[in-house]
Amino acid sequence: MTINKIAGSVTVSKGFKANGIHCGIRKNKTKKDLAVIISDVQANVAAVYTQNLIKGAPITITKKNIVNGVARAIICNSGNANTCNADGIEIAEKMCELVADATNIAKTDVVIASTGVIGQALDISVIEKGIPSLISGLNNTNGGTNAAEAIMTTDTVPKECAVSFELDGKLCHLGGIAKGVGMINPNMATLLVFLTTDVAISSSLLQNAISDDVKGTFNMVSVDGDTSTNDMLVILANGLAENNLITTTDSNYAIFCKALNIVTEDLCRKIAFDGEGATKLIQCDVINAKDLVSARKAAKSVISSALLKSALNASDANWGRVLCALGYSGATLNPEKIDVSFESQNGTILVCKNGYGVDFDENIATKILSATTVIVNINLNDGDFKASAWGCDLTEEYVRINGGYRT
Repeated sequence: MTINKIAGSVTVSKGFKANGIHCGIRKNKTKKDLAVIISDVQANVAAVYTQNLIKGAPITITKKNIVNGVARAIICNSGNANTCNADGIEIAEKMCELVADATNIAKTDVVIASTGVIGQALDISVIEKGIPSLISGLNNTNGGTNAAEAIMTTDTVPKECAVSFELDGKLCHLGGIAKGVGMINPNMATLLVFLTTDVAISSSLLQNAISDDVKGTFNMVSVDGDTSTNDMLVILANGLAENNLITTTDSNYAIFCKALNIVTEDLCRKIAFDGEGATKLIQCDVINAKDLVSARKAAKSVISSALLKSALNASDANWGRVLCALGYSGATLNPEKIDVSFESQNGTILVCKNGYGVDFDENIATKILSATTVIVNINLNDGDFKASAWGCDLTEEYVRINGGYRT
């Protein structure tokens, strides 16, 4: 099985086009704020949503529209969450209608998403005026990047990834875009992720694949511990690669899941590294845990620790904060078996053995932690399970960004 990373995102798969424009939702005219992704044919669809009890109107409409397991289009705006608005459902339905009218796609085959400020009225007229330009600019070259830019809020860079692989001798593709750098503590989800593939796979297995995948990917990302109201992961599979339809958890399903995981892990790292105000990507790798739940709880707790995030921002090897986070993680572990080391492109240094500190050179540790990607290695020495989680350092810039986010 060979899965290759390739250039591109949601338009690498056969039969998909996308675009992103500035329509006027955001005051800054240099910022795109409206995106669309369209399949040439009906596609099977699956989604996972935020676990926040307060949900944006777009989620309500998307859930209703895809209950039959099929869709053809995704429309998303940035700059306004369309959440806690009295006319939110009406606006979300109207956005689906606008896409339908411009493309001859049924409005019930449109997925809708919004991201931005909560509780602020969304002016549908600017979206309506922008639809002709949005649709006329659909393409499979730079359309994916345009869409990735249009879903950004405080993101500093667009997030894209794509892979190619073979099933039944047919060349297949899977690509995605994502946004999310603040209000990130997915369970799932606290970001927007749109994936497309030309693989032929049933909607039920597509749902199984992403539901399983997010447990070890997007649910293992945290920037600030806040869970958003709007966000979701949606995947469209239009079958144009012409492989045999995947209807069972066979070897083709396993290959598809691996390809999916390569894309989602890549997007996870990009989301964490672009965390609001972040200067470092923090990855925590836990090995030899008693069970998978414990491995995931331990890794997620460490990258979520505000104290550790602050220490790593200053390249301070304050490893006690790692053990502290493990202690309240809820993971099953033996404190007297825990080993901890810090790793980066500048080297690796052991700081804790069997739950106790060891002598180490602070200057070497500082050099290791000064890299832009830092890995916290944890060996629980208590089983055979492992997990990874991704986060970022905590900076004064995060407070500045969120202090004036609305104004």
